[in-house]
Amino acid sequence: MSDVGSSDGPLVRADDIPVSHTPPGGYGDVLPPPVLGGCTEPLVAGAPDLRGTWRVTAVERDGVDVPDHPTLGSVQRIEQCGDRLVVTGGGIVHDMRCDGTEASGVHDVFEGDFTTPITVVASYEDGLHVLRPVGLPGIEVTRRIVGDHLVWSYLGFVATLHHLEDRVVSGPPPHHRRTAAQSRSEPRWPD
Repeated sequence: MSDVGSSDGPLVRADDIPVSHTPPGGYGDVLPPPVLGGCTEPLVAGAPDLRGTWRVTAVERDGVDVPDHPTLGSVQRIEQCGDRLVVTGGGIVHDMRCDGTEASGVHDVFEGDFTTPITVVASYEDGLHVLRPVGLPGIEVTRRIVGDHLVWSYLGFVATLHHLEDRVVSGPPPHHRRTAAQSRSEPRWPD
């Protein structure tokens, strides 16, 4: 008996797609093509649907707005298939299984230098995507949907992201200023 994914063809599972990693030095100014684009396996039970391309539009630290935070305006693409999740943004491609094991988590490089190896355990818990870096007890990074927004809790800040409805990355929202460094690092979509 063959697996059926949709009326368009057979089921393409997360296992059928090779694991992706950040290229040496990061991917540069152009986002690479989606990793899980052809995957038709449904999300596992309990997985929040975080799929899409998101732009950081607000950042808070200790409940206070940080209007000049370097993360403002940055873009993340999140892909999901089965228990697999891929975050692409800031030059990195972090491909993981959200099964709570070190073996299936992120085995890649740190976004800050594209060199330092990282290992991160990923899971889905109570509607959250949870990341726990190995060797850093008590540290958690989470993503969750709140209304129409993605809320990303990172080390020392909480960012609110809005879904981008088109492929064109066309600058920051009008109520946030960006630094020259942020403008230079703005990802572009491949043609």
